[in-house]
Amino acid sequence: MKKRLQRFTQIAIMLFVFAMMLPNIKAQPAPATNGPFGSNISIDTAGAVKYWDGVEWVVVAPGLPGQSLQFTPTWINNSQGIITIAVSSITVTTATSGGNILNGGGAAITARGICWSTSHNPTLANSYTTNGTGIGSFTSNITGLTSGTTYFRAYATNISGTAYGNEVSLIIPFPYYDIDGNGYDTVHIGTQTWMKENLKVTHYSNGEVIPNVTDNTTWSNLATGAYCNYNNDVNNVITYGNLYNWFTVVDSRNLCPTGWHVPNDAEWTTLSNYLGGYNIAGGKLKEAGLAHWNSPNTDATNETGFTSLPGGSRNNVGTYLGIGNYGYWWTTTPNVSVLVYGRFMNYNNSDIYGISDVWSNGYSVRCLKN
Repeated sequence: MKKRLQRFTQIAIMLFVFAMMLPNIKAQPAPATNGPFGSNISIDTAGAVKYWDGVEWVVVAPGLPGQSLQFTPTWINNSQGIITIAVSSITVTTATSGGNILNGGGAAITARGICWSTSHNPTLANSYTTNGTGIGSFTSNITGLTSGTTYFRAYATNISGTAYGNEVSLIIPFPYYDIDGNGYDTVHIGTQTWMKENLKVTHYSNGEVIPNVTDNTTWSNLATGAYCNYNNDVNNVITYGNLYNWFTVVDSRNLCPTGWHVPNDAEWTTLSNYLGGYNIAGGKLKEAGLAHWNSPNTDATNETGFTSLPGGSRNNVGTYLGIGNYGYWWTTTPNVSVLVYGRFMNYNNSDIYGISDVWSNGYSVRCLKN
């Protein structure tokens, strides 16, 4: 009996010392299977100190006499705390979403909203809305969307930082598709409507295959239509599209989708004249910045939305040249003998040149609406 009393006294003293080490911790039951968003500490009914790590309650090992337990709040991505609401009220450029902030992570919510991007896991480094403060539900009206897939996440910010909710996505259809199912946005410039991307199609409009020719000797000896990927790397197609020889451009089976065509020399001239002439039109057509064009990308503003890119070319002996520096585009207009007209833009000036080159070269193609 005496030994039991001594043991009981020892346990009571240990619990008293431990409680004194945690003067600011409020005792509360810890949920068995789920917990609050962010990090919280609790003392369960058995007296164990636990903290929520975003997935489960973890037991804190007892400290030593003279130590104090310190706790720094942190945000942990956890859809139980921030919920992203499904997208609705969708148009070609706008949509409505929102969120519900269930828990502040132990601190006041100073900002909340929706962020979005064409890549997974958008953050405040991408586009975002600002929709008040505090916990609870909110609605976001989102503008400036483009065709394709866009990803959305609700966010909340407190003194410890910003956390994000679950991701939802939205696919806005492209207005036009080629026979392979590649979608294309369009832009109106003057009296013309152009595709905003280089063509990616690998079949003629009647469904027949366009040969993909990778061998240099075969490419240089062709007298029929063919296409290639720059450096024979299919990953270049995503950004720059395919390169086609001129025989493909003028094939009666048609390269562009129904209702579209490869422009002739005069139609390219109409474009450059509308923009003030060949010596300044290139700057208004080139994608701005250095994401794809090499420095200095002179005078590039892309104020037209045309977004020309430096997809380079393949010459008549099969060599790939100039990606990052130059963009080349075919016209359907022949010049003399084996020469045909095209257009050329450069990384170090604002011109759009008219060029005359051999039909066995590989150039990009932009389609013009009929």
